[in-house]
Amino acid sequence: MLANEDQKQENTVPFMNTLTSCVNKVVKDGYTDSFKVKTEGLFSYTKDKVYKPDDVKVINFYRFEGQSDPADNAIMYVIETSDGQKGTLIDAYGPYSDVGVTTFMKRVEEINKKTEKKD
Repeated sequence: MLANEDQKQENTVPFMNTLTSCVNKVVKDGYTDSFKVKTEGLFSYTKDKVYKPDDVKVINFYRFEGQSDPADNAIMYVIETSDGQKGTLIDAYGPYSDVGVTTFMKRVEEINKKTEKKD
């Protein structure tokens, strides 16, 4: 490998093929809070605060599929709140997903689509 090829590889984002490597990457990018969906809304462990769907924006999401077991499927949402809180929400993906998380995130998506159309 040539020297400039080594340099190119150092400047690229590491391949994020595991949930752990993906979490580590977004934490380095400042998404340090952990969120959980409760009946009241999205709960921030750092702020000890609950956010409603219109206070939440999904910046990105990553899906992970288990090699042979559907129970290993997961999704990680990278989230920012209206007051600038940044973090992640992790849930199972597919048949083992949490209905509360799925419902909340669908509501967030609907609100964000309506907001984007207005802009």
